[in-house]
Amino acid sequence: MINRARPSFSLNSDAQSRLRKKAGTPTSSSSLRMSGDDTILPLPPSETNKRPRTWRNGYSAVLDIGSTKITCLIGKGEPNGSLKVIGCGWRRSAGVRNGAITDLHAAEAAIRATVGQAELMAERTIDRVVVNLSCGHPASRLFNVRWPVGGRVVTEADIRRVVTEGRVQATVEGRDVVHTLPIDFTVDDTEGVADPRGHLCETLKARLHIIDAASTALLNLETVLSRAELKVEALVSSPLASGLSVLDADERELGTTVVEMGGGTTSLAVFGEGQILHTAQISVGGLHVTRDIARGLSTSLENAERLKTVYGSADLSSDVEDEILTVELLGNDVPHFEQISRAQLGRIIRPRMEETLELVREKLDGAGLGNAASGRIVLTGGASLLDGMRPLAERILGASAARGRSGGPAFTRSVRLGRPKHILGLPENTAAAAGFATAAGLLSWAASAERPFGDVEFRAAPPSGMLQKLVAFIRDRV
Repeated sequence: MINRARPSFSLNSDAQSRLRKKAGTPTSSSSLRMSGDDTILPLPPSETNKRPRTWRNGYSAVLDIGSTKITCLIGKGEPNGSLKVIGCGWRRSAGVRNGAITDLHAAEAAIRATVGQAELMAERTIDRVVVNLSCGHPASRLFNVRWPVGGRVVTEADIRRVVTEGRVQATVEGRDVVHTLPIDFTVDDTEGVADPRGHLCETLKARLHIIDAASTALLNLETVLSRAELKVEALVSSPLASGLSVLDADERELGTTVVEMGGGTTSLAVFGEGQILHTAQISVGGLHVTRDIARGLSTSLENAERLKTVYGSADLSSDVEDEILTVELLGNDVPHFEQISRAQLGRIIRPRMEETLELVREKLDGAGLGNAASGRIVLTGGASLLDGMRPLAERILGASAARGRSGGPAFTRSVRLGRPKHILGLPENTAAAAGFATAAGLLSWAASAERPFGDVEFRAAPPSGMLQKLVAFIRDRV
């Protein structure tokens, strides 16, 4: 009998070192030690990270309608995988309060001016835009849906039937579904299937994340855009868009919460398993801080905004110089001024920011997402730029009494500030500003060849038979 066993031999340390250098074996932790052997083998590189992102042909336009500013970006994807802005416009917001349209005429004028500025820079006109969703009190819900397949191969039609069933379950009078996001599928007893097409199974199950909003608010948004001669190509949740622009793939996989601190609202999105798992919105933002300052110091909103932006601090313990500030008071025929300390200004700002972060913590702890909501926090949005926000957020959001699914000890969340990534051509003075994270994420969504997070765009199949066409014709006109 021929013995095919490998002859045993050993290498001294110098020989092993030369072998590793020749093989190019790294000494980092991304490696695998084989049992019974001293040789360390590297883990295979991720092919996903190597592939350049694919973009749609042509140009894409997006519109971020916020309570403090309106931003329009026009851009396109480059062959090397980068995303380039060729037109940018932004104006102070008008006719918008807490993310909702409150004055159609004022909002239309602000949108026209913003889009016109971007068109002038891009040297092209646009008539379709991807718009952020912040109006209509967006709500986030999870659904588990089952669909009988009957032992055959799962097809695209089966997936659409599962999605349709989820949308039916999610239907609430007076609200429209905006996003249908499959988190994962279960093929019989096999869980965590990303794409079930081609699998044989008896029953197909799906976990769906559905985001909806009030129908009337969406109609008002569509109306004001129509007046500005624009069509809505798609609506995208604001915190979802921010997550696209400020998070890495690993952060979306391991569990990260994006807290978008806008002017009229604060939104949050929990990412995990490479998907978006939960969104929520709080009707408190940076404009509430401005109004607190204006009331507390008896000054105008414009002066209050300047004081907040230039001298304001959310963290009294931060190392800031306690200088004397001059404030112009309201209600005097002759300009009248008063001096306050910077610490006094901070004592007005801090309670509102503490309230906002405590509401965010309650939303996270009550979401029921376990470990997914225990990861790091990424702050973005204009209000996150306030001096001292990070240390204050670390104290309020960092520690949580909630426990993971395993019943382990309370966890600690780390906090960082988020900035738009992998996008070229933003104005230099805003390229690093968190206030443009949503607009950058909208452009990434609009320019992508495939919808991020597997969002299913629901369009019913057109009627084929003569009777079906007749029924559809009558239904559309009754």
